Amino acid sequence: MDTTSHPPLFLCGDVMTGRGIDQIMAHPSQPLLHESYVHSALDYVRLAERKAGPIAHPVAPAYPWGDALAELDSRGAWPRIANLETAITTSDDAWPGKAVHYRMHPDNVDCLQAAGIDCVSLANNHVLDWGRAGLADTLAALDAARIAHAGAGPDEDSAMRPAWLPRPGGGRVAVFAFAMHNCGTPAAWRATAGHSGVNLLDDWSAASCDRIAAWIGRDKRAGDLVVASIHWGGNWGYDIAPAQRAFAHGLVERAGVDIVHGHSSHHPLGIELHAGKPILYGCGDFINDYEGIGGYDDYRPDLALMVFVRFDAAGNADLRLVPLRRSHFRLEYAGEVDIAWLLAMFAYEGRTLGTRVERSGLHELRLSAA
Repeated sequence: MDTTSHPPLFLCGDVMTGRGIDQIMAHPSQPLLHESYVHSALDYVRLAERKAGPIAHPVAPAYPWGDALAELDSRGAWPRIANLETAITTSDDAWPGKAVHYRMHPDNVDCLQAAGIDCVSLANNHVLDWGRAGLADTLAALDAARIAHAGAGPDEDSAMRPAWLPRPGGGRVAVFAFAMHNCGTPAAWRATAGHSGVNLLDDWSAASCDRIAAWIGRDKRAGDLVVASIHWGGNWGYDIAPAQRAFAHGLVERAGVDIVHGHSSHHPLGIELHAGKPILYGCGDFINDYEGIGGYDDYRPDLALMVFVRFDAAGNADLRLVPLRRSHFRLEYAGEVDIAWLLAMFAYEGRTLGTRVERSGLHELRLSAA
């Protein structure tokens, strides 16, 4: 598989355009929330403004993406893949017993279009925050916007089905998406023959890996590139369980996965190269409304990463990272202090994973084997 003539793929972590982000856009949802301490989505706007200063709104659809847009365009990145961690709905059917509910108004879906997002994973712990009606609205909004999706659907078969994306220059990209219980996905959200829901992955066992290998093998053709997008693990901390790492290796070795696109952590985690394939254990949040919330500053959750991947003729990945930070609900290039912090983090985490990250440009880092 030689994709050196192709544009790079773009991947990022959680894109949460609901709640406070939704409130500053042109068509905000009803702001009522069912959280213990915050009862209006507008409060998240006020918290961010208290920290960073006023946010003039309504904003243009492209606003939250900020400097990321220039990078996407200058690199010609395609396809562009993200984990969409919000429902797109006007449903008021908040899932009972859930502490947090994210939603974006369907008329704000142009926010995703503004960044040219081609495909989103819906296998996560927020896509059914507003019930099965909210999921149906989300699927309809994405279909109308011509944004491919994987990992959730009206039944089990559709939730398991990958998104197939043609590539300029030939070949296809397949995005298979899964969610796990350990990131907070309720068991009741599992898609079945008779109920809509998400493609739920029960464990990191060899049997689970073999099932995924069988799904991939049914449709994969020579020249296809396979992304396994997985919502797994907790929000904070850098530990990667041995079973999780072995499972990721198995996806590469036995299932023919070219990129493991992991997300759920609110901050970037270490990255591994296994048999030349990148394993992104946690991409970190990309867009969210957490700016005014403190408590985990040591993890630098204000930082975000753009991930660009190409493969050479031998199938080995060339992986570039563009660091950003969030301010005023908008992404901007990370500063020198931010980049130094990320380099130190990757150096420490890379000792176990056998990788190193080095500066390769003004706004770019490059990952390689140590």
